[in-house]
Amino acid sequence: MRNHRLPSLENRKTSVALTDTDDTRLGRAIGPRASAYPALSGIHALRDPRDAFAARVLLARAAERSLDVQYYIWRDDLTGTLLFDALLSAANRGVRVRLLLDDNNTSGLDATLAALDSHANIEVRLFNPFVNRRLRLLGYATDFGRLNRRMHNKSFTADNQVSIVGGRNVGDEYFGATHGVLFADLDVLAVGPVVRDVSRAFDEYWASASSYPVDRILSGVTPARALEIASKARHIESSPDALEYVRAVRESSLVRALTEGTLDLDWAATRMVCDDPAKGLGLAAPESLVYRRLKEVLGEPRSRLDLVSPYFVPTSAGVGWFTDLARRGVEVTILTNSLEATDVSAVHAGYAKRRRPLLTEGIRLYELKREASDGGASRSRGAGGSSGASLHAKTFSIDRARAFVGSFNFDPRSASLNTEMGFVIESQALAGEIDETFQTSIPDSSYALRLSEGGEMSWVERRGAESVRHDREPGTGVVRRAWVSLLSSLPIEWLL
Repeated sequence: MRNHRLPSLENRKTSVALTDTDDTRLGRAIGPRASAYPALSGIHALRDPRDAFAARVLLARAAERSLDVQYYIWRDDLTGTLLFDALLSAANRGVRVRLLLDDNNTSGLDATLAALDSHANIEVRLFNPFVNRRLRLLGYATDFGRLNRRMHNKSFTADNQVSIVGGRNVGDEYFGATHGVLFADLDVLAVGPVVRDVSRAFDEYWASASSYPVDRILSGVTPARALEIASKARHIESSPDALEYVRAVRESSLVRALTEGTLDLDWAATRMVCDDPAKGLGLAAPESLVYRRLKEVLGEPRSRLDLVSPYFVPTSAGVGWFTDLARRGVEVTILTNSLEATDVSAVHAGYAKRRRPLLTEGIRLYELKREASDGGASRSRGAGGSSGASLHAKTFSIDRARAFVGSFNFDPRSASLNTEMGFVIESQALAGEIDETFQTSIPDSSYALRLSEGGEMSWVERRGAESVRHDREPGTGVVRRAWVSLLSSLPIEWLL
């Protein structure tokens, strides 16, 4: 800890995304395919968590010029350590690495981040950092207006040629490598013109007034500390829990198929939407915010809206919008977490009080079961299985024609406080697949909410050929339900 005030950003090093990367291995592989679709971007969905992990590691290995990496959460665990090591290995080959992390979840990582930053080819910055590294709650008490605003963006870009954007942070629960709860999530790998848009957005965040070089926040370490990262990664790789993930990287054909020009890509008009980083200080113009731009880019649904949001807090305004759609004949279906599956009970409280009016208007609600059989969550449960599933994907489709994949939750925090990003993809294939999931696997992995003529709410689950009805939030105890009921009555919706 240097002091109790944020340091000056004067004379901060400037850098921008490298654009002369067409002659890299990735550039040479992608260029011929992209030139055949000059106005479109190639999209490949990353549904399986191990594939999503392998794609990041292998892109880091394939990069020859640059890696620009931006995340809200990066865990100091199995997958987090292996990905840190992948960035370090790339830097050792001469690749320029820029790592931008939101500082809300970096507790325990200071020495690692300082060690990475000490490498000549790596620069690390923290978004809206805590000056007091030990007593972060004290920071909230003294600087709540700033620290309550977080960078929720997630992107991984190699050589300004390939980007991965979506809902996954970096950590075992996002890549199926945990014995605990696994997050059901979705990313897309993209090539083509939208990658340059991601790089421009990264540059804006990198140069924003909220991004601080770690050497101005953290105490320095010797470059030798970087060797400890590699040593820790080698130790993890030899552990039984890591065998599946080492094998997934070794056996993954995704990046090889990409470089050989055989990866299945959906060539579609794709637009990136991203908040102005000034939102991190509460200074962004309202018209620049993602939720405003989404309405413009997506247009009004005509027949169907399928929405997946793990932290769904529609507020009264959102209920009004969904109600208007339903009354115009649009079929609205929403999947979110059940109380037993959510990792944030307070957010569930903000959603729970809005269920009844949504159901009254004929809007279909599904809540993911903790013990989801699959439900799109994952084909992998990790080496030792998982104690349950929790929804984390943020996606929706409109009229089986357009789809959104990104970091945006349908809640007040995403709308007004946190910065967000994602892709709007004009793909009937992807949008249709989301819609098809609602017709097939989601009913088997979720509770369908019902409202009786007398206004009583129930949760109906499928168990094979049978249907089981629950009259209370399934899988929860009286204490947790009472806690959620109390939170629902408090005026905290704007924080959720």
